[in-house]
Amino acid sequence: MQLDEFDYDLPVERIAQAPIEPRDAARLLVDRGRAVPAHRHVRDLPGLLGPGDLLVVNETKVIPARLRVQRESGGTAEVLLLEARSADRLRWEALVRPARKLRTGEVLVDAEGRGVVRIGARTEAGDTFEVELVGAVDDPLARLDEIGEMPLPPYITARLADAGRYQTVYANEPGSAAAPTAGLHFTPALLEAVRERGVQLATVELVVGLDTFQPITVDDPRQHRMHTERYRVPAATWHACAEARRVVAVGTTSVRALESAAATGALSGRTALFLQRGAPFHVVDVLLTNFHLPRTTLLMMIDAFVGPRWRSLYEVALRDGYRFLSFGDAMLLDRHAA
Repeated sequence: MQLDEFDYDLPVERIAQAPIEPRDAARLLVDRGRAVPAHRHVRDLPGLLGPGDLLVVNETKVIPARLRVQRESGGTAEVLLLEARSADRLRWEALVRPARKLRTGEVLVDAEGRGVVRIGARTEAGDTFEVELVGAVDDPLARLDEIGEMPLPPYITARLADAGRYQTVYANEPGSAAAPTAGLHFTPALLEAVRERGVQLATVELVVGLDTFQPITVDDPRQHRMHTERYRVPAATWHACAEARRVVAVGTTSVRALESAAATGALSGRTALFLQRGAPFHVVDVLLTNFHLPRTTLLMMIDAFVGPRWRSLYEVALRDGYRFLSFGDAMLLDRHAA
């Protein structure tokens, strides 16, 4: 296996810079196996599901995890909080810039010179740091609301007018450094329409972390080291999966949570599961997902899920004007489709 197998040409103008309105107006490319894919919209999803199906969503909530700060010497710096390392949410694993220049114990400050975060040691991963929030942090999440920004991916260069559009309507558990973007297409009305079709809804939690930002840098992608992420599958969700006609996962993070539970036998914990070509899928039958960057673990998961036909689906989407990545359109993949 070579990394080039997961490459394709993505013109910059096809990267969506803003979410579409309303949310469920996004286009939906429906995989039909060997047959020509169908062109629908996310609002059409209720007609593509039916009684006995289970729709599983990741209820993680994005926090304003990007901190634009300064060194006391006057240079600019940036901290991206990835995951809390303490129950009080004062200590975090983070990406920092400029990583080579920042010293252990150095305090980064805001524009008024007030301390914001203290740099700690590198983590075992080697490319992240332990950091600690400092100053008025009786309520760390409220503090982040004051000083942080929503951590939009670097390929989105336009300013987001409404930070809530980088949050799912069912977000519940604060902690993620990126949105589970397939879920951004859902509205309360669409969820209700899905329920009216006899489809059951269930939740999981997977805290979206470093691998959302981490490129594959080795020629043989099987050698890529996955960072661990925290997941939780409620017992009720797990039982519902066992009884469902089809398990329909919204987003790759929902897949990773469910398949991690199947692989480990534990409904919660940390996972480094790498779903790549040849990996078994024990739970998920159908996946609603956005279009992903080339040469990434997310695209490798799609390859594992539906095989090489992902390439023809992407070619159709590029030819027919679909919008790509976090604020882009979506596709509905059925791994059992002939």
